[in-house]
Amino acid sequence: MKKTGKTAALALTMSMAVTAMPFGVSAEETDKTVVRINMESEPDNLDPWLSAASDTEAVFHNVFEGLVLFDETGALIPGLAESWDISDDGLTYTFHLRDDVTFHNGKAFSAEDVVYTYESLSGLGGEEALSSKFKNLTSVEAVDDYTVTMTLAEADAAFLQYTRVAVLPKGYEDQSSAPVGTGPFVFEKYVPGQMVVLEKNEDYYDESRMPKIDEAQIYIMGDDSAVLTALQSGQLDAGIVYADSADYLTGDFTVNSSPQNMVQLFALNNSATPFDDVRVRQAFEYAVNKDQIIDGVFAGYATELYSNFSPVMSYFYNDELEDVYTYDVDKAKELMAEAGYEDGFDITITVPSNYQKHVDTAQVIAQQLKQINVNATIEPVEWGQWLEQVYTNADYQTTVVGLTGKLDPNDILGRYVSDYAKNFMKYNNPDYDKLIEEAKTASDEERVELFKECQKMLTDDAAAVWICDPNAIAVTRSDLKGYTFYPVSFIDLSKLYYEE
Repeated sequence: MKKTGKTAALALTMSMAVTAMPFGVSAEETDKTVVRINMESEPDNLDPWLSAASDTEAVFHNVFEGLVLFDETGALIPGLAESWDISDDGLTYTFHLRDDVTFHNGKAFSAEDVVYTYESLSGLGGEEALSSKFKNLTSVEAVDDYTVTMTLAEADAAFLQYTRVAVLPKGYEDQSSAPVGTGPFVFEKYVPGQMVVLEKNEDYYDESRMPKIDEAQIYIMGDDSAVLTALQSGQLDAGIVYADSADYLTGDFTVNSSPQNMVQLFALNNSATPFDDVRVRQAFEYAVNKDQIIDGVFAGYATELYSNFSPVMSYFYNDELEDVYTYDVDKAKELMAEAGYEDGFDITITVPSNYQKHVDTAQVIAQQLKQINVNATIEPVEWGQWLEQVYTNADYQTTVVGLTGKLDPNDILGRYVSDYAKNFMKYNNPDYDKLIEEAKTASDEERVELFKECQKMLTDDAAAVWICDPNAIAVTRSDLKGYTFYPVSFIDLSKLYYEE
């Protein structure tokens, strides 16, 4: 397996347009230990229930918490709930809450906030549901001040993972302008187009996650060259850059690199001719040289994939698929001939123009496919058009895009269920659907085997050409330690510290 570095941005970089703070551990004027970092895009909403942007989530995970949290491996760990019980039939969840938590506005956390949260998200409180994830929830009740029970209509092994959602204080209505959570950092201010500032929560309940810095200044900046300049000049303490850009940095920096649980794929519309023929899809598997893409597009900083699953999720990862397809042009030609396409055909690769790495990947693939007489025309489209045309309406032949990682394998592999609304690959296999359905009520051990079988089925059917998991690259000052990667977007500010 080839392992290496990164595509564009994760959630950690710095801004140049910042008030000058001396390059050092603390600012003498404020006597605060400050880290200056960046997010690539403007927050879409400060209210976590209304936000959908991964960049926003990556920052505000520091402010908000759910009943459960997750660690570096993606495993669920206690959060606002110190423990939980699940009934034998999988329908009733009982959460035992911490009794030592205070919201940032001074309100004591209790069961009423959990009930308020889940009634709001599910619509059980009488208002319109805020999240479709909780449509299976039939009741949520406070047994006492620190015990809550939730009942499902149908057992769903993924439900516990959904309880990562932010718990908000009942009666507080200003989340979109002055967000209030329970996390290790308190929201201080947001200056549109410039920055978000978070302060250490001095009253945080978990000493093991108590921040080691006093303040985080998160600047809104996504331009790679500007990030490099800011790092080089000392205006930023950390940043996310392209792999090939990191080589241009001079001075005392640490380059941190890790797969990010993303799947970059060359998607084929399984319902459209000629990709409704598995032999054609398999021919494409053999014809695409993934090593060339990883080395040429990602400067070697990516992990090769063999199904729609990254090895970052090691517990569920099927590691026996590496040799199902290897780069073999002769085998690809043989399959094309068997399918009646010895002379090839023309295709269009519709690619979102705002993701240069996907455009570059499409260009490499177009050249590679010429070897099997396939003439590919690249059609760059705006992101909004791609979402409507490809993601929503599946009106395309092929595309190159990245699918963001999730913590539960059902959310990753469920994208290929035949009746899933966003199954833009148009993969349709009743046996696959059955496996996904079985996994909803299976034991943990059974789920592992079922999801591994799902990965194998996708690979055997060549539902798409999965290319790589582009690595995330975080560049930090050499004395800034603790940067930690997670299988979902999260800049964990609580772990950052300066080495004296």
